[in-house]
Formats: sequence, structure tokens, C-alpha cells
Amino acid sequence: MSTHKFPVRIYYEDTDFSGYVYHAAYLKFFERGRTEFLRDLGIHHFELIEDGIAFAVRKMEIDFLGAARIDDLLSVETRVAEATPVRLVLEQTILREDAVLTKARVLVVAIKTTGGPVRLPAGLRALLQGET
Repeated sequence: MSTHKFPVRIYYEDTDFSGYVYHAAYLKFFERGRTEFLRDLGIHHFELIEDGIAFAVRKMEIDFLGAARIDDLLSVETRVAEATPVRLVLEQTILREDAVLTKARVLVVAIKTTGGPVRLPAGLRALLQGET
């Protein structure tokens, strides 16, 4: 599967007193990138919820390599590293132009909205694996 790109502008609310992006804000940027990646595949959270399925982040490894500042225009890149019937591993990178600022490896699992693990529908898995 190819890499999905999503632009993010840094606003005052994303920064700390120094004008640099507060570390927790990167989590929001990664989440937006994942959501838009799914949306561009035609996968919408509200439809999954209607089917009784949700995604939950089980594990996330983040490597902070550089800092973003107020008014920067960043790109959140997302790609599928692995997709199985119940879990999805995504590799995400936040860049300012060609400079890598932050990298994350995210383990997302499928769960029932009532609790407990669930297998992803075959069609959804195929989309995530780039088979359609």
C-alpha cells in the first residue's frame, strides 16, 4: 500500500509557552492522520460503530527526533506495515518538508463496541491490505 499524506498546520493551541509543539499534541496529529487515511479508503468510524466494531490503540511507540513550531506546515504520513484479521500495525511519520520530526509505530486492534476483540470483516481487511 502506498503512503497516505495529511497536512497539519501548527496553531497556538498546539504549543507550549516556548512556541514549540507540546509533545502530547503529536498524538492528535497521528490520530488525525490515521482517521483521514481510513476515510480516504472509504472506511468511516461511524459506519464501523453502527456495525458494532471500533478500533482501539493498543500500543504506540513514538520517537521524537525534532521539534515543530507555531505556524509550521507539517505532513503526517501513514502506511500499513501489517494487517491481520484482528489487528493493524501502522507506521506514521510527521515531517516538516523533508525533515522527519516524529515517528510512531501504532498497534490498533478491532474490538466490539460492547467489549472484547473482534475479527475485521474480510472486505475491510482487503482495503487495509491494498487488495481492492
